[in-house]
Amino acid sequence: LPVLFKEELKDEEAQEGASVTLSCELTKGAPLQWKIGPKVLKASDKYQMRQSGTTAELIIRDLEVKDA
Repeated sequence: LPVLFKEELKDEEAQEGASVTLSCELTKGAPLQWKIGPKVLKASDKYQMRQSGTTAELIIRDLEVKDA
């Protein structure tokens, strides 16, 4: 069976310069890629990715307008 979103991303609002955590839940554990538009995000000081079982999180630090 394909992997589907059990709980999709929700819109979050935050101030420029702040941090935000985005999370989603999948129907089963599988590797996940986070993207902004066509750009695949890689772990860095700005982006932190965590995945535990079927739950995945993306933390974006030092928010900028381009992170919308």
